[in-house]
Amino acid sequence: MYKLVIQGGKPLKGTVKVAGSKNASLPILFASILADTPLTLNNTPQLSDISTTLRLLMSMGAEFILESDSSLFVDSSTLTNLVANYDLVKTMRASILALGPMLTKYGKAKVSLPGGCAIGTRPVNLHLQALEELGATIEVKNGYIYAETKGLLGANIHFDQISVTATENVIMAATLAKGTTTINNAAQEPEVSDLCHCLNKMGAKITGINTSIIIIKGVEKLEGVQYSVCSDRIESATYLVAAAITRGSITVKIPTLK
Repeated sequence: MYKLVIQGGKPLKGTVKVAGSKNASLPILFASILADTPLTLNNTPQLSDISTTLRLLMSMGAEFILESDSSLFVDSSTLTNLVANYDLVKTMRASILALGPMLTKYGKAKVSLPGGCAIGTRPVNLHLQALEELGATIEVKNGYIYAETKGLLGANIHFDQISVTATENVIMAATLAKGTTTINNAAQEPEVSDLCHCLNKMGAKITGINTSIIIIKGVEKLEGVQYSVCSDRIESATYLVAAAITRGSITVKIPTLK
């Protein structure tokens, strides 16, 4: 059994660099499916969920290179297998984010119902209802989501409950849909904003970032770019609180380059 033993009573001091946000990195990795050219990501953390996402993308035909400076080169431009299998999806709830990008770019997707995080029940009905409003035909059977479309169309989406991943899924699906999509009661977390900034750099037209009303005007294609993922706000806050409660003094370095 692993354990941590902390002997307190000493103020913390020094300088620490905050890692990139996992919750921002994951949707951007899935957004690589939308791009016609490779995407390069900087400041991505080296965590199991990142590895799982890369394995999932590889199982669908993507390729990636981990550079010596820890940047990720991801080419998901031409997928050969539009199925997100249970063996990988079961370990990570964020795998549902493969649904929107595959559906809008390729017109179909088969994604296993997600597992992973045990924080209560998190149904995916918000994702499915919103995608149906965009014009998708969806069926859930044998533990898989089957989705098809002859072309997504912009729509006025209203979420009864705020959902980060549902907001992200619809944003990605709407980027290549025809017309304009408005998401009402959208999640406003920094990770959602970071996804929008990356998509806009790729050629998307998204406004209302950092607000509860996000507007996406569909475009014909997106291109891969070089992008630096935002830093992890939870990690930053943890260091700051630790310094405060120990009456210490630390410097938290947060990369800002996009």
